[in-house]
Amino acid sequence: MSSILIKDTTRKEREQIVEESLGGMDAACDGCSAGLYDMYQDYIDGRRELREINEEYRARYVSGREGPSRSSCMMM
Repeated sequence: MSSILIKDTTRKEREQIVEESLGGMDAACDGCSAGLYDMYQDYIDGRRELREINEEYRARYVSGREGPSRSSCMMM
């Protein structure tokens, strides 16, 4: 796969991209990934590109506005 843009991928490919990008945390750590997977649902559904989602997340982080949160992880 050369492009991760919505127009160049299927839903199944986008699900795989998100899963691989998050490192399969769902099985490795109880409760760590729920907010992160939810954050990328618009990409999986083909509504927003990864770039848009990541930019919005970074803007919240820098500004201090509320955004998706992550519970503590014993794996770290």
